[in-house]
Amino acid sequence: MSNLEADPEETLSGNTATVIAAPTNVLLPGHDVPIGKYTVVRRLLPHRERRMVGAWCFVDHFGPEDIGAGPGMQVPPHPHTGLQTVTWLLDGEVLHCDSLGSLQTIVPGQLNLMTSGHGIAHSEESPPGHPPGLHGLQLWVALPDGARAGAARFEHHATMPVLREEGATITVVVGELGDLRSPAQVHTPLFGADIALAAGAEISLPLQPAFEYAAITLTGTAHVGGTSLDPGALLYLGSGRGSLTLSARDETRLFLLGGEPFEEPLVMWWNFVGRSHEEIAAAREEWAAASARFGEVRGYTGDRLPAPAMPITRLKSRDRHGNTY
Repeated sequence: MSNLEADPEETLSGNTATVIAAPTNVLLPGHDVPIGKYTVVRRLLPHRERRMVGAWCFVDHFGPEDIGAGPGMQVPPHPHTGLQTVTWLLDGEVLHCDSLGSLQTIVPGQLNLMTSGHGIAHSEESPPGHPPGLHGLQLWVALPDGARAGAARFEHHATMPVLREEGATITVVVGELGDLRSPAQVHTPLFGADIALAAGAEISLPLQPAFEYAAITLTGTAHVGGTSLDPGALLYLGSGRGSLTLSARDETRLFLLGGEPFEEPLVMWWNFVGRSHEEIAAAREEWAAASARFGEVRGYTGDRLPAPAMPITRLKSRDRHGNTY
């Protein structure tokens, strides 16, 4: 998944709101964004009131959608720098193809994790003969200075650690929960989990008090820390929690994400995460020139995504407190 807007605005990141160092429940509605010709997503991060949660800097929720009569997801080859993409499905199939030569179909319960490092390009599409449904998340993780200029990498994990309690199934997508640890290689303290609750279930999850957290409901209605949460919004939970109570009246699916507050100033524009206007402009020019930095995506039928024009104003990096650099 990508930001396919033809005239993307600067995304003010890190956080423009200070991390709340205490439990809180702040409901942040998402907004619809068209992705290519056939898919509309609900963008939950970045939000004008909350740009990041830990190093999580971008969250799109797509579906549930009936794509049986159409082509489904069609995201042409496009570039990334300075981030990781996390693809997580609840329904359907997505074919990932990248400039490293990776060609991988992902299905529900499996994880695709792509690390851009200095630069990578990829496409994502519903494969021929795809199932009729499509539902999932794509998230971005900002890379810290120690990793963002490194080599690109792609990981596919067909089996993920799962905790089953009465009425709940918890898949640890990123990070760890109790004795369970995700195989995903990340570069800052981070957490992400898919949580399926049966009708009437209630559980309490242990949390890291130093992490900030947020929750997203994917199906049904979850009750998160006493707040009702429907699909289409992100519930920011702050930090300072040692545990979190989750419950559901009906069968419900949600995603819990968190991490240590990300301290480095960032500038986000289009599909790039960087530290300065010059860095973003250079990446844009190299993609437009088809330079070796991003390589070539083989296996996608169609043209690569053109680079939009840079904004006429200078991009500014910001830390999580909103200070500019």
